[in-house]
Amino acid sequence: MNSGDYKYIWLDNDWPNWHFDLAALAGQMVEVGRAQGLLMGRLADVGMVLRDQASLAALTEDAVKTSEIEGETLNVESVRSSIARRLGVDIGALAPVDRHVEGVVEMVIDATANCNAPVTRERLFGWYAALFPTGYSGLSKLNVATWRDDASGPMQVVSGPIGRQRVHFEAPPADRLEAETSRFFDWVNDTTTEPSLIKAGLGHLWFVTLHPFDDGNGRIARAIGDLLLARTDGSPQRFYSLSAQIQRERKAYYDILERTQKGALDVTEWLAWFLDTLHRAIEQAQHTLDAVLAKARFRQRWATTPLNERQVKLLNLLLDGFEGKLTSSKWAAIAKCSPDTALRDITDLLAHDVLRKSDAGGRSTSYELNAASG
Repeated sequence: MNSGDYKYIWLDNDWPNWHFDLAALAGQMVEVGRAQGLLMGRLADVGMVLRDQASLAALTEDAVKTSEIEGETLNVESVRSSIARRLGVDIGALAPVDRHVEGVVEMVIDATANCNAPVTRERLFGWYAALFPTGYSGLSKLNVATWRDDASGPMQVVSGPIGRQRVHFEAPPADRLEAETSRFFDWVNDTTTEPSLIKAGLGHLWFVTLHPFDDGNGRIARAIGDLLLARTDGSPQRFYSLSAQIQRERKAYYDILERTQKGALDVTEWLAWFLDTLHRAIEQAQHTLDAVLAKARFRQRWATTPLNERQVKLLNLLLDGFEGKLTSSKWAAIAKCSPDTALRDITDLLAHDVLRKSDAGGRSTSYELNAASG
């Protein structure tokens, strides 16, 4: 269990009595609070419909990115459709949704919409079962509705090829989990002395350090962090995605976790990183809101222009920031139509000044939204 001269944080005799320098973190907490206030103030002025659209965008990003951190790719349209259906938000035609997407969405929404409900074993077992609806992770059979049993050895976070694997972290043994999780639940559900933003950062770190399940621990830890942030915001609606920001800084996330879990119980460095990342996530939400407002202006301007389902789909992709050049062949591939149909769709939108030919050079003509059409 030892690795060099260090010991894992949970082996400290004072575990889990976290230590941190609150004075050193005060400035960051003020900055996060200011960013939250600016975002919420702006959202208060846009009306309920657009707030719902902003929440839909944030929750979709959260569900997709928390899975992407673990190397899993979810279909964005399926996630968006699943969330829209649950929130009662009209997005037009809904994409088909599979059981795996539904499970991730169930966890993400339950964590925030029901943020004030107690965090219990049964609730987390439900999240775990939702993440793995078949009871398998790949080819591995999982223990459902129970903590891991370490039957195949200690729970370790490793990387590298078999035979040359590097152990980044080893979690507490399974026979400690009942007591460890009981203490964690008491802390999460009770009123404690830490500032609420600090508690969100500690809850995330504490759970991922326990690593009580065979799989899914990172996603559940981030959901617990989101739950505690929702309590901090005093709102069950989410307008920013911490998981999306963590995914953008994935290497730094794993690096700070490893340093913290191999360090002492003073976790000021982790909390500073958490607060900085949260600040960037809230600032990113301002850009998401810009996109929501741009879509609303677009729809208002072209409300009387007849658009078919293919055109609506591709225009939404452009409004969301389509990467690369949109050509007629890409249109046909994405819309699942013939090249001739794609060209008719595009020609119609050019005639209405919704699209224009891009100035960018290339072998094929590409198209973009007319700057005056937003």
